[in-house]
Amino acid sequence: MCLGIPMEVIALDGYRARCSAQGVEREVSLFMLPDEPVSIGDFVLVHVGYAIQKMTPQQARSSWELFDAALAAEGADDYA
Repeated sequence: MCLGIPMEVIALDGYRARCSAQGVEREVSLFMLPDEPVSIGDFVLVHVGYAIQKMTPQQARSSWELFDAALAAEGADDYA
């Protein structure tokens, strides 16, 4: 299974972007999005350091809600 993380673009430098999610920042390659303009404030789906698609803010928020619910459920199982 592959996992993509929604991140917000906070800085751009050519085909590199500084992205942020949940207080964590990472350098991300935009090499796989050559035909899609990416701007500061956009959301991208990041997998192994590469942005693989743009997302709407609503899609990013929905993804994080699912991740948070999964983590909460996993933590509840640890104490059952």
